Amino acid sequence: MLTLKDIFSFDPQHPMIFTTPLFWVFFGAVLLIYQFIYPNHTLRNVFLLVFSVFFYYKSVGYFFVLLILTAIIDYTMGWQIYRTQTKWKKKVFIVLSLCLNLGLLSYFKYAYFFASILNETFGWHLQPIDYLAVWSNAWTGGKLDIFKIIAPAGISFYTFQSISYSVDIYRGHLTPVKSFWDFAFFVSFFPQLVAGPIVRAVDFVPQIDKPYKVSAEEFNHAIYLIVGGLVKKILVSDYLAANFVDRVFDSPETYTGFENLMAVYGYTIQIYCDFSGYTDMAIGVALLLGFRLTINFLSPYSAVNITDFWRRWHISLSTWLRDYLYISLGGNRKGKIRQYLNLFITMLLGGLWHGANLKFIIWGGLHGLALAFHKLWMDITGSKNKTSTGLGRFIAQFITFHFVAFCWMFFRARDPDQGAWGVDWSKDVLMVWRMLNRIAYHFEPQLIIQQIIAYRLIFLIMITAYLIHWLQRQTKETFEGWFGAVPDFVKAAIIVCIIMALYQVKTDTQPFIYFQF
Repeated sequence: MLTLKDIFSFDPQHPMIFTTPLFWVFFGAVLLIYQFIYPNHTLRNVFLLVFSVFFYYKSVGYFFVLLILTAIIDYTMGWQIYRTQTKWKKKVFIVLSLCLNLGLLSYFKYAYFFASILNETFGWHLQPIDYLAVWSNAWTGGKLDIFKIIAPAGISFYTFQSISYSVDIYRGHLTPVKSFWDFAFFVSFFPQLVAGPIVRAVDFVPQIDKPYKVSAEEFNHAIYLIVGGLVKKILVSDYLAANFVDRVFDSPETYTGFENLMAVYGYTIQIYCDFSGYTDMAIGVALLLGFRLTINFLSPYSAVNITDFWRRWHISLSTWLRDYLYISLGGNRKGKIRQYLNLFITMLLGGLWHGANLKFIIWGGLHGLALAFHKLWMDITGSKNKTSTGLGRFIAQFITFHFVAFCWMFFRARDPDQGAWGVDWSKDVLMVWRMLNRIAYHFEPQLIIQQIIAYRLIFLIMITAYLIHWLQRQTKETFEGWFGAVPDFVKAAIIVCIIMALYQVKTDTQPFIYFQF
């Protein structure tokens, strides 16, 4: 039985996420209160700010202090950049903002990485300390391990979000938010706080003072996204991970090449359903509160080339990298060779954004090389990224999909004996080699029929998920339109049936994959 202490204290074993019943209990209470206060913009925003900070506390514990610190830093830097008329002073403040933001991000995400490099290079014995844990112990009398730094969920997302605010002010695209509470609300808005999409101030801030207005179509769209996101996460992502994908990736040598290949396909659809499922729910929850977030996925596995893939996958990150990193590096303004190099560097750093590990660097590097090669190919052939039709389109999609799936092997691989911050960064890469070895030399086709029968439910879920993913957008919109057109009691019945079905297949609560970033 839950007690008040359980409800209002942080439990690291059971963080508050969208797939936990506790979140929906709290969100129901939020909606109940919201209907009485939403006409008052100030009260509404402060109320959502308080709940957002509470939500983050329930998700990461004492790390919520970093979120508040980031809001203070960039609200202050934003006004300093805006008020300063001297160009060199503006540069000083934007550099200071970047150093503070990236400094916090780097310490909590990359401290062990840099310490291990220095220790191995110079024979030092550096041991990073979690100074927030020191503060928490002093404040609460707790016994947190100060020598174990864990990157808090969502730090990369809200840091990039906050950086975009300062940079847009510096570039003259945005004026600062007048109220600190409004800015803190923008940074901490809970639906997209821990796993995106990355929301820019130019898109969100204008909505803060707008009156609440959600049409019937938008309400139906929000419910459809939330329910669909839960199905993606629980029925597809969590079920595939717990019952097949994790087992194969953790011990590829004990499975045939066919099983390893199916695990690669399984993880490819798992990570899509996990991440897009979260953003669907985030967009739906935000819409119920009257805020519109940008779309983050557009059937990425239908892409006909790698450039097209990054126009469809994690759109808020790819456009952020384009606008704030690629363009800052020079973009395509300094010649073709420099453009190809900028594409590679952008994706290499995009891989490092995911974590300080060789596997992420390789993953980003492979995508960077592919983007540069595709741009080179278009320049040589004179093509303008035209979409082919028929067989040509299918071949292009087939090649792109399998390149992306191959890269996901590096993204997912982790030696279970190494821990999250192992010093031997090559172990993860060797796991990919072992999987490829099993696929190439130990496929054992005579066992395929037997394995298909044994994994029939797993493969049925995988195939169904892919088929739905590859449906034409108009077809998907038709299904959503049908859902919106049926009477409310039918909607309620459908939702209840789906929730009951999800409860039957639900495994232990699994964090969203992108929480670690």
